[in-house]
Amino acid sequence: MPGWQLRYSRKLFYTDTLIIVLSLGISEWIRLSHRFSDLAWNEPQQFALIRDYTLISLLLAYGWAVSLVVFDTRDVRVFATGPDEYKRVINATLTTFGIFSIIMFAMNFSTGRGHLFIAFPCGLFLLLCGRWAWRKRLQQQRKRGRNVYRTLIAGEAEKCDHTVRQLQVNKIAGFHVVGAITTKDKELKATERLGNLDDIETVIDEHLPDAVILTGSDQLTPQRIREIGWYLEGSNTDLIVATSLTDITGPRLHMRPVSGFPLLHVEYPEFNGKRYLTKRLFDVIVSGFALLLLSPVFLVTYILVRCDSKGPGFFAQERNGLNGSIFTMYKFRTMLEGSPNQQLGLLDRTDGFGPLFKLKNDPRVTRVGRFLRRHSIDELPQLWNVFRGDMSLVGPRPPLPNEVQQYTEWVHRRMLVKPGISGLWQINGRSDLPWEESVRLDLFYVENWSFIGDLLIMWRTIRVVVKGVGAY
Repeated sequence: MPGWQLRYSRKLFYTDTLIIVLSLGISEWIRLSHRFSDLAWNEPQQFALIRDYTLISLLLAYGWAVSLVVFDTRDVRVFATGPDEYKRVINATLTTFGIFSIIMFAMNFSTGRGHLFIAFPCGLFLLLCGRWAWRKRLQQQRKRGRNVYRTLIAGEAEKCDHTVRQLQVNKIAGFHVVGAITTKDKELKATERLGNLDDIETVIDEHLPDAVILTGSDQLTPQRIREIGWYLEGSNTDLIVATSLTDITGPRLHMRPVSGFPLLHVEYPEFNGKRYLTKRLFDVIVSGFALLLLSPVFLVTYILVRCDSKGPGFFAQERNGLNGSIFTMYKFRTMLEGSPNQQLGLLDRTDGFGPLFKLKNDPRVTRVGRFLRRHSIDELPQLWNVFRGDMSLVGPRPPLPNEVQQYTEWVHRRMLVKPGISGLWQINGRSDLPWEESVRLDLFYVENWSFIGDLLIMWRTIRVVVKGVGAY
């Protein structure tokens, strides 16, 4: 195990412990202050109450800390990437407080129930913030080439190149490729060739990697893979076997071992059911609350748009929604009136990719409109579309009908779910994304959607919107 993993895990342990103690201490102080202010407690009663609350805090702190260990919240496999780390912290916290609540109810122990009610949200929020802060620090270090896994790729040349390119795109995953081991006389485009598949053990001894990724080859027979695993056993090098499956996440994958042979079962994506009912309920609550809260912003923006140039304050446009249905999408007007009619004369200057039309310095955009676009304020009226059910808070980008006419067969799958105000396309570059990457991200979202994933996308959207990345 690389030394940085131990240091990072130790930092998480210290941070978690401090947060547990701090949240329980704050909760106990609040509850005791409230109880003492309610009644004229004498000194023995105060001492007994302090003793009871302190005992509960100590037991809860111990159980909480143990639960974080049991749920593998500091597992090296969830460092810095994906939502699994957050899920495990949430599950560990829910389990701890759930068990304590049941025990206190069963024993009819009234003291400390308010203590749990305060400590739970406070502690969970601080734990997630602590993990997020350390995760951001680790991601920044990995972008600079630090705290990474020195990785060797082994397999056929084409598969090695594909794997290397994917790892290079996602640097925060932490796999730094030092080279590849492939078939004889095969050229590699993405990395340096370090040897032949017959010499894997020799190359491993020479470079001492933290991980070896096997991408597949006729020479890598089941017996050969077992031999490599036996050779690496007891070393500090992890063995990883990459499948040819791409853009499919864990919830749809299930391992089915048959006579020692691991079969990977891939579930088909579902586009209805209780998960989507939950998503719709969340959309209605959040969009309704946001419309009320942001109503002053709507009013001010509307006035600025009307004063800046002639024309209406809102811009209505037909878009394709769920299953290709047409709906009217609303935005604040950011262009001069009649601008859509001028688009044909600007097609040769587009900065967009594929069927998308985008201009970084569009002469039709107004002064106020440029500011609104940069910070995505022009998209706020789409909250009304979300509330009505035309859109969702998170989903694929809502396409124009003329864009849909240019879609190839599989691109239509992006309309199997409702389009969103935000999505993977927005937090990964927005208008700067190549068309193929934008489609890939949308299809990935469609087939691997999760509620936790939506929350993470919304959280990351805030940062992207503030910075104005890819917005024009």
